[in-house]
Amino acid sequence: MSQHLLDVSGLLCPLPVIRTQAKITELDAGDILEVICTDPGAKEDIPTWCRIHGHEVMQIGEQDRLIRFQIRISNG
Repeated sequence: MSQHLLDVSGLLCPLPVIRTQAKITELDAGDILEVICTDPGAKEDIPTWCRIHGHEVMQIGEQDRLIRFQIRISNG
């Protein structure tokens, strides 16, 4: 298991989800991906995409304009 960071701050829908999806394809099951973004729509879009594809959103946090997701990658 390893940790990875994806900074998509400044990008608007649908790019945060598209970039998250692309990054996840490079990772192994059990890896943790932290995604940092500023698009408020991502608070709904990224967890929905993760649920559909079986990945676990472990944590969502907000500070100022930054939204952080911690996602555990599944093997499915």
